[in-house]
Amino acid sequence: MTSPRPAAASSPAAPEAPTTPATPAAPATRRTVTAAVVQASAPLFDTPAALVRAEELIREAAGERGAEVVVLPEAFLGGYPKGLDFGITVGSRTPAGRELFRRYHAAAIDVPGPEVDTLAAVTRELGCHAVVGAVERQGGTLYCVALFFGPGGYLGLHRKLMPTAAERYLWGQGDGSTLPVVDTGTARLGAGICWENYMPLFRTAMYAKGVDLWCAPTVDDRDSWQASMRHIALEGRCFVLSAGQYLRRDALPADVHPVQGDAPGTVLIGGGSVIVSPLGEVLAGPLRDGEGILTAELDLDDLARARFDFDPTGHYARPDVFTLHVDESARTPVHAD
Repeated sequence: MTSPRPAAASSPAAPEAPTTPATPAAPATRRTVTAAVVQASAPLFDTPAALVRAEELIREAAGERGAEVVVLPEAFLGGYPKGLDFGITVGSRTPAGRELFRRYHAAAIDVPGPEVDTLAAVTRELGCHAVVGAVERQGGTLYCVALFFGPGGYLGLHRKLMPTAAERYLWGQGDGSTLPVVDTGTARLGAGICWENYMPLFRTAMYAKGVDLWCAPTVDDRDSWQASMRHIALEGRCFVLSAGQYLRRDALPADVHPVQGDAPGTVLIGGGSVIVSPLGEVLAGPLRDGEGILTAELDLDDLARARFDFDPTGHYARPDVFTLHVDESARTPVHAD
């Protein structure tokens, strides 16, 4: 039978070392991006002048104001012909309207092309990213597009999926092959052009790509647009950078006649550019009554703070109930073997 071991003698407890208060952890380096939205327009049917204007505005926003991301409005290159009807009625087109479209077609840009090369050189020089609204020409069809540029030059484009109302006279429809999200190294850029922002399935597809900076080139100057921009910021838990045109009658050639009238100071598009946080707070704007550039320093950690309680295609999604199929293939009418 084994005898029980005697208990070990206990040693006197060593005196406790004095407690030193813990040094607070150093705060993490704040991750920020300075963003700019440009509110302006360019002369209609004068693409060389529009290109010069775009370059000047990008240089002002990035070179003088320190913007790392610059957004220009919808159809800045190529023009937005607000108030022109191109001689169209249901079932009828006029020779004058056809000639007006010829001028509009001639003012559009090729992608790739010299205008793209010029802006790519600018963003390479400045080391910034830019999203520029343009009208792209491909054969006999025009597309409303957002062009993406960065420190490496031209990065790609997004074609507007659904032109709105009478825009369908002028522009073709994009397809799922041009839905890029561009990783800048600090944030992810995507674009929704004007009323695409009202397409819930388009928004959902872009949210799933992880958009951090939602760029919204537009010509919608209504007060209701502001509500939409704040809603998208809240819904997508992303920053929204909306750049609107400010266009007056005197920016159009004298030989065209918008329905709003021919008084030179008549405002055709009234701006409303705005920058919104991922919790729907307006950081800059809305800008009214003229051209200008809005800037804001974006705290990228606000993205995680906002997604804590809502992530539309993450922890707040219900894939057991809802799914979305996105066809990102190019849709071409002729396939050569």
